[in-house]
Amino acid sequence: MPPSSIRHILGVESSCDDTAVAVLRGDGRVLAGVINSQHDIHARFGGVVPELASRRHIENIVPIYQAALTEADISLDDIDLIAATQGPGLVGSLLVGYNFARSLAMAKGIPFVGADHMSGHILSVFLEEEKPEFPYIALIVSGGTSSIFLVTSDCDFQRLGRTRDDAAGEAFDKVAKLLHLGYPGGPRVAKMAEEGDGAAISFPRAWLSDDSFDFSFSGVKTAVLQYCRAWPADQPLPLANICASFQEAMIEVLASKTARAAHVHGVRTVVLGGGVSANLALRRKMLELCRENDLRLYCPRPEHSADNAAMIAYAGWRKYARHGPTPFSEDIYSRCRLG
Repeated sequence: MPPSSIRHILGVESSCDDTAVAVLRGDGRVLAGVINSQHDIHARFGGVVPELASRRHIENIVPIYQAALTEADISLDDIDLIAATQGPGLVGSLLVGYNFARSLAMAKGIPFVGADHMSGHILSVFLEEEKPEFPYIALIVSGGTSSIFLVTSDCDFQRLGRTRDDAAGEAFDKVAKLLHLGYPGGPRVAKMAEEGDGAAISFPRAWLSDDSFDFSFSGVKTAVLQYCRAWPADQPLPLANICASFQEAMIEVLASKTARAAHVHGVRTVVLGGGVSANLALRRKMLELCRENDLRLYCPRPEHSADNAAMIAYAGWRKYARHGPTPFSEDIYSRCRLG
């Protein structure tokens, strides 16, 4: 089917612990987006348990799919393209959504495309009314990744840097667990940080080499642990200052490297994506640096920044327009293949 004749795209996302299905119009407008979070299941473990996540996806996928079609007020007969997250992510979780979407496409004779989860985050800004022009620098930060990309079209992404150890969201979750703040950790650390002083504790910044756009957050996480161990046992930990200082160490590196990447590559536009990009302190820091460097900043709304199926539908639609359908014989993959 020619891309120009596509009326509706069905997107399916199940790369980690959220089961999501969305419907997009052929002009990119979101008609429906339904998501089921598993935070209540994984909270007592302080992180995602892969086996439990895949089991819950199996339970959720059909009801979430039906709810999305109902919300969009259409039937499967109105769908012209089906897109599903092909990778990266948890293998068991990916298999549930990918095989469900692929089976629908095979049964109904609908074109099918496997979309890269990272490309969804990179392009999620196009779900908003205000859209950037190419090229741009994309900072993608989540529980599973922290990467910088040079984006020259809706299908051309060059990865400039990535985390060498913990992703930003993972570091937030581990610090939250250390401080007994609960799961998911990012929002809880950010809320606690609002009451603290980001300059109170000098946690380390891992800049790596001068020309590197890579990240390393295991050091600052370990520094928080050592600080807590050294604190007098008979005195309460200064939780607000710890959270604020830890957060400041994280966002300074993330924002500074992103702004420098834009300067080095002569790009005037920056896009944030991924669940951690909803962090208000990160957005404020990024906006400050963009203003100082005459850069324009685009931030998708929180529901489009976190894992969602609308971004997968959009990324799949653009991939289909360039490369056509994905062969049904292709399988999922666990590691990012972009760049």
